[in-house]
Amino acid sequence: MPPHPTIIVPEQPNESHRDVVVKALLAYNDSAVGPSGVEPLAILITDPATGKPAGGLWGRTAYNWCYVDLFVIPEQLRGHDLGSKVLAQAEDIARQRGCIGIWLDTYWFQAREFYEKQGYEVFGSLDDYPRGGQRYFLKKNLV
Repeated sequence: MPPHPTIIVPEQPNESHRDVVVKALLAYNDSAVGPSGVEPLAILITDPATGKPAGGLWGRTAYNWCYVDLFVIPEQLRGHDLGSKVLAQAEDIARQRGCIGIWLDTYWFQAREFYEKQGYEVFGSLDDYPRGGQRYFLKKNLV
């Protein structure tokens, strides 16, 4: 009889731990619905004072959808329509990769109205995250 698996809770989880979980999950998902075609997506903006990247968008495309994981325009760079331009560029890249939609999440104090002005619609919310607040999930169809 083979030994039983054990459960481990690392005190300091790291990327190698995450990679084990991701690899196992992707293998299972791929066996169920085929390869995800996951591709990372990054769009950076530079600070004109330093010429160095200061913000932008980080996400990925998979299963014919684009997910925006992180998106920030630093306050000192706002007011130049950069947010709209970066988001539009992400949508263009998603279309080029064959995506039918794009989705993201935001907190009540962040950018829900901005996304809605860009054509995104709320498809879900999570109350009390954090306590007393709300997290919104928005999507936009690209086809």
